[in-house]
Amino acid sequence: MSYCRFCRTAGALGVATVLAAQASVAQVRPPSISCAVNDSNLHLDLFLPMTFEGPVDKGGLQGSLDIHAYDLARVEALAGPQGTLYGASSMAGTLKLVTNKPDTSGTYGELSLEGNSVAHGGMGGIAEGFLNLPVSSSIALRAVGWYRKDAGYIDNIAGSRVYATSGIVHNNAAFVEKNYNDAETYGGRLALGIDLDENWTIRPTLMGQYQKSNGSYAQERNLGKYQTMQFNPEGSVDKWWQAGLTIEGKIGNFDLTYAGGYLRRKDRTQSDYSDYAYFYDALSGYGAYFTDNNGNYVSPNQYIQGKDSYKKYFQEFRIASPQENRFRVIAGLFWQQQAHNIEQNYIIDNIADAITVPGTASDIWFTKQLRKDRDSAVFGEASYDVTDKLTLTGGLRLYKYDNSLEGFFGFNNPGYSSNPVYLCQGPATVAGAPCNNVNKSTKDTDFIHKANATYKIDDDKLVYVTWSKGFRPGGINRRGSLPPYAADSLNNYEFGWKTSWGRFRWNGAIYHLAWDGIQLSFIGANGLSEVRNAGKARVRGIES
Repeated sequence: MSYCRFCRTAGALGVATVLAAQASVAQVRPPSISCAVNDSNLHLDLFLPMTFEGPVDKGGLQGSLDIHAYDLARVEALAGPQGTLYGASSMAGTLKLVTNKPDTSGTYGELSLEGNSVAHGGMGGIAEGFLNLPVSSSIALRAVGWYRKDAGYIDNIAGSRVYATSGIVHNNAAFVEKNYNDAETYGGRLALGIDLDENWTIRPTLMGQYQKSNGSYAQERNLGKYQTMQFNPEGSVDKWWQAGLTIEGKIGNFDLTYAGGYLRRKDRTQSDYSDYAYFYDALSGYGAYFTDNNGNYVSPNQYIQGKDSYKKYFQEFRIASPQENRFRVIAGLFWQQQAHNIEQNYIIDNIADAITVPGTASDIWFTKQLRKDRDSAVFGEASYDVTDKLTLTGGLRLYKYDNSLEGFFGFNNPGYSSNPVYLCQGPATVAGAPCNNVNKSTKDTDFIHKANATYKIDDDKLVYVTWSKGFRPGGINRRGSLPPYAADSLNNYEFGWKTSWGRFRWNGAIYHLAWDGIQLSFIGANGLSEVRNAGKARVRGIES
């Protein structure tokens, strides 16, 4: 459970007590890390390394963007919860990627080339560079570009299988390939810095990336090292772009910052589902259900094609008093709206119209849904220097979220399935869906807090105590028969120290984390993830 302290020093010792219903059949959804790319205003969620089947909700609907990090000024890791100033889905902490800004001081750049070889695989490489170009004494342009080739190392070897019911033989000769899981990524960032005067700066930014991944990254049991045997195309194409705007200035002695942006993302995925088809047929005779319009058996070979598109608008306004004052305050407003258009096609070629999901070419299962998340918040944090050594800080964030999901999921009913869950409940409200059988929403208004006291022993040593809270919004299960799940929250109680002894530094903390309303992820019927609120966890540890 020490992943709750992911942003802390590696090797932190944590002792956790988990009290959750049916914990043996559930996967805890790990606390999310909010990640922000400062200059381009890019906000995304990074999740801790755990093996689990995640639901559609990832905090940020666009999911984890696989950004090629280059031309960064610094990376800041802030231990969680960081909810007061950074908002939802930062229970485990916040990673802040700060890019280098356009510079009017001169023209300069960099070009970096790398070639590499992957053990048991092919050749790869990286080409990346940037150019900083002053346009005038107050305007500068910074252009960044990259290309990356990740070599494959998994071999898709030849094989065949016979489906038990029909006797149909299926081979994968068309997909046999050595080192077939390679990937290519290219993208760029364009930033313009405009100094209107000595107090006001405008920085518009445009950033985008294209990534194509082939194959899969799994080694199959009972085959050779780094080998798999897949019978359908696998891979993905992921492309996104974002336009952002940052305005910084002063009114009197107060600093004002506006940051806003618009993100579009589209991805296309292909996955082999024939292993499930083979064993469903071999163990339960499911192949008998799959015939063409003439009643003849067709191959039950099944594969998945996914299409997802995302839109995200976000804006934030902050005002901060002079930092040299004894009493300091920062306050702001936040607004965000996200949309995720979900499409999943589970395809068996040439099946009869009677069992095909209406409106699709040959889908045995179809998901077409639209999720929308709306978030807003008012926040503030104040610090007061009681003495030259003692500082007290308090923060509050009032938030509101309103999340909804509508559309269709399931088999053709009537036709293939008689489960009433898949019956149409109303006309389609999502383009491409045959009808609606899910239309739900969840909303909440609440607040989170932060309190801190810091005591400076001298210029090189300080101790502190912190009580802070973070949260993750609730969401909608994609299976329409299930209720929405509520937000979960994390309270952090911490005593720590930061010291410097010349060239030697010693930092550490003792902490207690109270995690309530844990969002648990289950693999439910038909392989759909289900999320429920269950139990609580207590994490206690020391790090140094």
